[in-house]
Amino acid sequence: MDSFTQIVLGIATAELCAGEKLQRKTFLYGAILGTIPDLDVVVGQFLNPVDGVAIHRGLSHSLLFFALLSPLLGWLISIIEKNKISFKSASVLVFWCLLTHVLLDMFTSWGTQIFWPLPSRIALKTVFVIDPLYTLPILICLILAWREPIFSVRKKYVWRGICISSFYLLLTCSLKLYALQQFENALHQQHITYNDIIVKPTAFNCILWNANIASKDAYFLGDYSLFDTKQITFKRYEKNSTLSKQLAENPDFETLKEVSEGWFIVTKRDDNYYFNDLRFGLLNSDPEHPQFAFSYVFKDKNGTLKAEDVPKQKRDGKTLMKGIINRIKGN
Repeated sequence: MDSFTQIVLGIATAELCAGEKLQRKTFLYGAILGTIPDLDVVVGQFLNPVDGVAIHRGLSHSLLFFALLSPLLGWLISIIEKNKISFKSASVLVFWCLLTHVLLDMFTSWGTQIFWPLPSRIALKTVFVIDPLYTLPILICLILAWREPIFSVRKKYVWRGICISSFYLLLTCSLKLYALQQFENALHQQHITYNDIIVKPTAFNCILWNANIASKDAYFLGDYSLFDTKQITFKRYEKNSTLSKQLAENPDFETLKEVSEGWFIVTKRDDNYYFNDLRFGLLNSDPEHPQFAFSYVFKDKNGTLKAEDVPKQKRDGKTLMKGIINRIKGN
């Protein structure tokens, strides 16, 4: 999830773990601890774009990392807060703040390598990376808790926010299963044979859902709103295996291929190869020149093809949001 949401969740977790001992200092510690796993983004700034993407939500989001870091930071907090919190309690505080960060990230489309160094990512794909409906209940309850000097009262507010937001997460799981059923029914009715399907929400909502469908020779992309009254339609994109073979053994291509978990197509325009990650949808619906949200162009550098992010314009985001808002209303 976004950094602000993780800060809010970190504060709520710290308050439940150590609010009685540290009082309102939990707001400081929770905010700091809630953002630590995402420091891999800072590290990525010193790497090339492909390697930066590859490490995101890897080691820094793993149980192994938490097991090593929790006692270290727990010891530091226990030293700073002498006679207020023990080493054990401080370590537990750190561990839970880190763990809840990753548990929430598991509901997003990118997921996490919580069992790093194992390569598999756990991604439930039920919420977008920014979802106000999850964040607001906890935030409101934290504001109410801040005004209360009595820990037992603050604790009730925080638990209330956590329960409401957690119920919302469960609701998104149910909505995803419902959307999945609608996509599968549409594929059956249109006699589209497929090998795999992933379903995920669009930006900032749980009403409009996207589907990626893999067949033998092509991918199909479709969307479904809970307010739809007409049949779902799908757009076909050829896998372009020939172009993929031309990039085979290129280090950046192999890394992006692994990161995308196989959900990609390679296109060629103006003698440049483009790697398009299908999992995060399109920025436009132009059938001739589709622009994907996550796209990389390969450029020659000293005789080697290196991948670079395709630049995005502000208008791309505005166009995307306008399309989502109109599409949510139904087809």
